[in-house]
Amino acid sequence: MIKKMFLAVLAIGIFASSCSSDDDNTPTTSGLTLNLNGLEALGDDYVYEGWIIVDGNPLSTGTFSSVTFPQVFQVNTEQLNSATRFVLSIEPTVDPDPAPAATKLLVGDFTGNTADVWIGTVTTDANDFSAASGKFFLRTPTDETGTNNGNDENGIWFGTPGAPPTSGLNLPALSPGWKYEGWVVVEGVGPITTGTFTSFTSVDDSNHFSGTENNAGPPIPGEDFFNNAPAGFTFPLDVRGRTAVISIEPDPDNSPTPFLLKPLVGTAGQETAPTTHDLALNAASFPVGTVSR
Repeated sequence: MIKKMFLAVLAIGIFASSCSSDDDNTPTTSGLTLNLNGLEALGDDYVYEGWIIVDGNPLSTGTFSSVTFPQVFQVNTEQLNSATRFVLSIEPTVDPDPAPAATKLLVGDFTGNTADVWIGTVTTDANDFSAASGKFFLRTPTDETGTNNGNDENGIWFGTPGAPPTSGLNLPALSPGWKYEGWVVVEGVGPITTGTFTSFTSVDDSNHFSGTENNAGPPIPGEDFFNNAPAGFTFPLDVRGRTAVISIEPDPDNSPTPFLLKPLVGTAGQETAPTTHDLALNAASFPVGTVSR
């Protein structure tokens, strides 16, 4: 009887020791707090995803669609303590690729337990947008055959007029996954695109609204507004007095409206070419924030 009791106690001890050992090997987690300003909802097709960089490798901290902060994510404690950088990307909602997408929006290096994040991953230029500026003029080259038809208020081109016009955009080159896009804002209706582009010295990817004489237009981004007016817009569109915007768009892009990044904004005056109008830095559109562990 004593022998049986001893064996039972021994078995319980071994079981308890085994459980304790298993508990000791269970990875612990710690909270990673995101406190970000300036993000906007991405719709049903895309989500934001956080990443910590550990030994040069990205490790996901989780996805989210709500843009209300702060938000807390549970992350492996050892990995979180070893992280040197935080990155926020835009990912497909249904994403078969475990790696970060090219559309990396925010980045920041940890100093102690905090990382200040900004849009440093969007461009390939270390100077970023500190000197960003631009010029545009009103003219309708796709409706002209060497003479002015008297309707230059119906077109906008991001550059300086000449033969040919030259680029007027002082912006950094974008990282893969991003494109610039031009817009004209019509009050009470909304923004209308002039096309997306990555080069400032060639035509953009759209001439959907242009005229028929020279449908491609000059070798700079821009658009004339004569054909195929979207619902709610009246063509030919008078650009005078309207707001012009250069945005930065994720590529691919599921939205027909400007993304939250709008580095340049200006207002068209009443004068057409050769007068130019200025675009100024709109840093208030850039999201920022802190990430704490």
